[in-house]
Amino acid sequence: MESESNGGSIPTEIEEAGVADDVALSTPLVLPKEPPSIHRLDESVVNRIAAGEVIQRPVSAVKELIENSLDADSTSINVVIKDGGLKLIQVSDDGHGIRHEDLPILCERHTTSKLSKFEDLQSIKSMGFRGEALSSMTYVGHVTVTTITKGQICGYRVSYKDGAMELEPKACAAVKGTQIMVENLFYNMTARRKMLQNSADDYPKIVDLLSRFAIHHINVSFSCRKHGAPRADVHSVSTTSRLDAIRCVYGVSVARNLMKIEASDDDPSSLVFKMDGYISNSNYIAKKITMVLFVNDRLVECSALKRAIEIVYAATLPKASKPFIYMSIVLPPGHVDVNIHPTKREVSLLNQEVIIEKIQSAVESKLRNCNEARTFQEQVIDPSPSNDVLNKSSSMNPSVSVGMKLNKVPVHKMVRTDSLDPAGRLHAYLQVKHPSHEEKNSSLMSLRSSIRQRRNPKETADLTSIQHLIDNIDNDCHSALLDIVRHCTYIGMADDVYALLQHNTHLYLANVLNLSKELMYQQVLRRFAHFNAIQLSDPAPLHELIVLALNEEDLEPGCNEKNELKEKIAEEPQGLPPSRRHDHAIILKDGAAIPNLRPYR
Repeated sequence: MESESNGGSIPTEIEEAGVADDVALSTPLVLPKEPPSIHRLDESVVNRIAAGEVIQRPVSAVKELIENSLDADSTSINVVIKDGGLKLIQVSDDGHGIRHEDLPILCERHTTSKLSKFEDLQSIKSMGFRGEALSSMTYVGHVTVTTITKGQICGYRVSYKDGAMELEPKACAAVKGTQIMVENLFYNMTARRKMLQNSADDYPKIVDLLSRFAIHHINVSFSCRKHGAPRADVHSVSTTSRLDAIRCVYGVSVARNLMKIEASDDDPSSLVFKMDGYISNSNYIAKKITMVLFVNDRLVECSALKRAIEIVYAATLPKASKPFIYMSIVLPPGHVDVNIHPTKREVSLLNQEVIIEKIQSAVESKLRNCNEARTFQEQVIDPSPSNDVLNKSSSMNPSVSVGMKLNKVPVHKMVRTDSLDPAGRLHAYLQVKHPSHEEKNSSLMSLRSSIRQRRNPKETADLTSIQHLIDNIDNDCHSALLDIVRHCTYIGMADDVYALLQHNTHLYLANVLNLSKELMYQQVLRRFAHFNAIQLSDPAPLHELIVLALNEEDLEPGCNEKNELKEKIAEEPQGLPPSRRHDHAIILKDGAAIPNLRPYR
């Protein structure tokens, strides 16, 4: 029995052993995995990785080059961009330049003139300090530097690639300062170049960057334009007023709606800072917020401060919750950590929360005080003849105003105002008399009409002497100058003597004194004996006027007998009633000499 049982168990053990063998054959053997070996990256790989982090976009390269120009004490910085900065970035300045002996190591990594030891970073005042920007550009683009320093006879041009000079510097003609060209940016980074080509153009970001620098560094002139463009998209000049700089860069509509704001704390036990700037009032409305922040003259971003100000605007001025903000914060260099971001876009401030709270309180106080009244701009349409014709044509044919497209006029052919439009003429600046004045002067008008009726214009208008003088003017008239004066547009007074006039697309300086004298002389001749009556405040002495007229015709003024006769003639009208005094008049005969009337030259 025992053998049977044992014999019966043998096949079962064999079957179990076969199943185990099948499982072992189907499961792969897992060998222990060895850790990967660590090896040193090639220097070119390291530099290209670092370059991609420092120069993220073309605007990053422009920012680094502008900061270098500012560190070089430049007063003029010009930027030229092609294809959003991928084809060409050219930054020229008039700074102190780069010494010839420094050119070989100019684009090596961590070479800088801003500091020499780590402790210098605690009191750094310059924009750059790492010495990575130019080196990074040489690893992702082709860099060419042209520079000249004060006292050098000629400048030097040198090209760089992968942090080193390609050839020795070549002497060349150069203007004061430095010009750096970066061509074919990211030519060796296929993924990033495709990403930038497929995205929106980087040029608007570069224009915005230049605009921010221009309103802060008001002692430096900035310009930015596309390669081949005749006009610059950003053009600012050196000025002493920050508000003028904002007006020049961002426009009048922004500048007129700004308020000056200041905040400070001089307590050395807690914190020391000073903030000044401009913020928009309740009349400013925009689709997005514009915040320009400089900390110790460094363009940075601070999301916490931006959010705090947005909260104040949303709570105080709901309709103007997208403000324009410019702020410049000055702190001791030891209270600012500038080495926290690869592109130096952000900084860390000591007691940052307290500073933000004080600035937020200052902004809130300023906004609450300005919210008492609002200003609305009103546009007045001048009822000029051109507008009347346009209104009539549009009323007769309504489809004209809807489908009509105006032809774009080239910039160099644009005229300031229409010469036929009274809004641009001189009489638009004169005061217009109210109709009530005419009622008050009705007696004067009746007197003028009676004198006109009693006057015989032919007795004076046909004088040969007057006609000769008018003929001389007509013969000497310059038709081109006459057309300019007749159809010119008054711009304004250049000084006390000269006025600025515009005719078509030309500007002229006219001597107002000489022009007025000549105009009055010609008016007197052409309107001779047709002038209206002038009411004098005091009656004119008739006796003296008659004596003057008689003396003017007297050939022998020293004769006593004639003097007595003149007195009798002058005294005769005095005995007449006032209503008959006008019957006694001195009539000039044809061909008689007219005293004190001569052509003006």
